[in-house]
Amino acid sequence: MEDASTLNSAEEDREEVKQQQPLHQEKRNSDSQVQLKLEDFKLIRTVGTGSFGRVHLSQSKHNARYYAIKVLKKSEVVRLKQVEHTNNEKHILETTTNPFMVNLWGTFQDDINLYMVMDYVPGGELFSILRKARRFPDHVAKFYAAEVVLVIEYLHSKNIIYRDLKPENVLIDANGHIKITDFGFAKYVPDITWTLCGTPDYLAPEVIQSKGYGKAVDWWSLGILIFEMLAGHPPFFDDDHLKLYEKIIQGKLRWPPFFDPHAKDLLKRLLTSDLSRRFGNLKGGAQDIKEHAWFSTVDFTKLANRQTKPPFVPKVQGEGDCSNFDKYPETNEKYGVSGVDLYREKFIDF
Repeated sequence: MEDASTLNSAEEDREEVKQQQPLHQEKRNSDSQVQLKLEDFKLIRTVGTGSFGRVHLSQSKHNARYYAIKVLKKSEVVRLKQVEHTNNEKHILETTTNPFMVNLWGTFQDDINLYMVMDYVPGGELFSILRKARRFPDHVAKFYAAEVVLVIEYLHSKNIIYRDLKPENVLIDANGHIKITDFGFAKYVPDITWTLCGTPDYLAPEVIQSKGYGKAVDWWSLGILIFEMLAGHPPFFDDDHLKLYEKIIQGKLRWPPFFDPHAKDLLKRLLTSDLSRRFGNLKGGAQDIKEHAWFSTVDFTKLANRQTKPPFVPKVQGEGDCSNFDKYPETNEKYGVSGVDLYREKFIDF
């Protein structure tokens, strides 16, 4: 990674966002929007895989822009009981817009697959950057955590719980800012829900205990993320999931000696099973977190306007550079092949 001195100026950064915004609004609001199709894109290579799909770096044949196209196999989505989650992801991304989230530009389907056309974010995953660094200095973890706070605060203002915060789902753009991705577990929840979902290391105690839970689970996950960025590992870990869940419920934290005292204090307030004491879930909401001493050096207004220089800028050689992503075996499956579509009624909105 390069030092922040190589960052584009804040003016250039704001201009870039300004130029993209009309496209973004047009994408969401235009009734005359052209229906996207597979033939509109050249699929270049795989930049991510999951249990029922993969993500391809792709280039539009019309405007030459690069996009990430998520391809989901309908039969696998149905088999793994992810129909509701998949439809939720589409609807939530269509109704939200935030500078620290990936944009959804459109969706389409064929007889076999669903396709979601999203921003391509070339800096790679925070997960990869953290693994290379082993752990982040306090100011680096603080920068990424602060931008995550803004995303969670925004989603909660829309009554959306994210439910899948982890380093793998935080992408870094070419300028060094975050873009949250993968909204498959996100859900519109005005009050409480009961679904067990998320990543084991990041699950809140109330989720594990099958209690009804609400927005507070995202603030717990923020605490796990901050701890992992600072320590290089999550606070609770075990290869055996049942033992891991026991550790989470017990909630005993072991502090590395190099943790900043203010960071420890904030983490104690986030990683508490007592919902009446968990920061983010109190009367002050996200403001309690933003005003905590650990964030005293962060100007959240400047940060929200992308006017704060990131601590690192990834090396990106052009818009379509994918060198910051792991290499994956390419699929032999041919997309766009006609067949018997058994599941179209489950994905009507695609």
